[in-house]
Amino acid sequence: MTTFRSTLDTASPEYAAAAEAMSTKLTEVEAEFAKAIGGGGPDKVARHHKRGKLTARERIELLLDEDSPFLELCPLAAWGSDFQVGASTIAGIGLVEGVECMIVAPDPTVRGGASNPWTLRKQFRINDIIRENRLPVISLVESAGADLPTQKEVFIPGGAMFRDLTQASAAGIPTISLVFGNSTAGGAYIPGMSDYVVMVKEGAKVFLAGPPLVKMATGEDSDDETLGGAEMHARTSGLADYLAADEQDAIRLGRNIVRRLNWKKQGPEPRAEVISPLYDPEELLGIVPSDLKIPFDPREVIARVVDGSDFDEFKPLYGSSLVTGWAEINGYPIGILANARGVLFSEESQKATQFIQLANKKNTPLLFLHNTTGYMVGKEYEHGGIIKHGAMMINAVANSKVPHISLLIGASYGAGHYGMCGRAFNPRFLFAWPSAKSAVMGGAQLAGVITIVQRGAAESKGLPFDEEGAAGLAAMVEAQIEAEAMPIFLSGRLFDDGIIDPRDTRTVLGMALSAIHTAPIKGADGFGVFRM
Repeated sequence: MTTFRSTLDTASPEYAAAAEAMSTKLTEVEAEFAKAIGGGGPDKVARHHKRGKLTARERIELLLDEDSPFLELCPLAAWGSDFQVGASTIAGIGLVEGVECMIVAPDPTVRGGASNPWTLRKQFRINDIIRENRLPVISLVESAGADLPTQKEVFIPGGAMFRDLTQASAAGIPTISLVFGNSTAGGAYIPGMSDYVVMVKEGAKVFLAGPPLVKMATGEDSDDETLGGAEMHARTSGLADYLAADEQDAIRLGRNIVRRLNWKKQGPEPRAEVISPLYDPEELLGIVPSDLKIPFDPREVIARVVDGSDFDEFKPLYGSSLVTGWAEINGYPIGILANARGVLFSEESQKATQFIQLANKKNTPLLFLHNTTGYMVGKEYEHGGIIKHGAMMINAVANSKVPHISLLIGASYGAGHYGMCGRAFNPRFLFAWPSAKSAVMGGAQLAGVITIVQRGAAESKGLPFDEEGAAGLAAMVEAQIEAEAMPIFLSGRLFDDGIIDPRDTRTVLGMALSAIHTAPIKGADGFGVFRM
């Protein structure tokens, strides 16, 4: 039998403390997410409604199939910057006429939906997801274009948005624009480069230059409607394929377009019968201790995420600090690598390498559950070849061709972050729990290293060592590293695709796997040279 038998004691004080700490962190994340949901604030939203317009989120809700979940991506982008949390745009995956689509909607209540530097970074990440997973994209367009005070950071790299859009079309990925309001200057190229364009009568305004700039450039007098109104584009320029009577009609037309795409997923179908886990996902709240130095069994997480809590563990007696095995999530096969006791030794590295090769042989996606302090250090381990064995694992991850999903649930430090497929190794999706931390090393360790180096430098020069000054610097460095390792900080910089509630893990992973299977699933034919 490969069904996992849980030994989690949900009545223990340790579980209660961990659940309480996780709930506190979730409350902090939800408060930041509420800022993104609030857009430009109640006054701006009220003014938008007064103009007879739906908000971006209301448009998305109407566009999606009834009861379809919406997997919002990078919702905390720009956190900690001078810009609105969410980076003035909403993006995510949802079902439209039964087709998984990427939906992108600038928020016109935030500076008119203008694109700032963080908007670009978020859009580029979304474009990666569209391309890699062959997701049809629906743009809900109403944007003031570039944020002019930051144009120096927006204009030149911003051209890649249009490059990506037209390359998606060339790759056979449907691109659809529903234009609700202003789409000016460079923004005009979004409908201009889309396969299908719907414009709202007396709402859409699409032109390379608005009336004031036209007056300045040519001396010509014009108004919005005759220069770039929806009716003109439907009857005269031909830019609009469909003229919508109002916003609801535009959404209806957009759904019709998707319905007639004849879109087929290219990956294997999941098993028809979906079996729920045997254990309650609510229990995921208390599995990870608030102190990440305390070990926990990742199998307890796996048992509450995979179908039927059925986990066929691979090499269970070898390299026990890394758990590997086969399972299904929502009927999709998955290989799982999960850190059990933080440190990766040579045995774990070799085990991971073999497991990744096997997954590629059988075209099975991989899920990495992070809780690692990195590869083991010390004389014994250097002599034993930890560098070449760690490099072997990183080589395998880097050259694996099956889709990867990474989930940071605990620590993710040092090169262990790389070996477990961190952001730089291009997982298709990367999510984090509120308990996660990621940095070059723990704050206390880094502060200690700096103190040791300072002490050595003073001794080599024959100078007295300033204990008090070193302690102050160490405390400052530790506090900085701890703050910068937190998931909200990392999510704000787009180093993950979102912080998720642990209880939603199965749903999020299932949606990600389904999106991944829109594209073909094919493993690597070969790997780089493994140093034995």
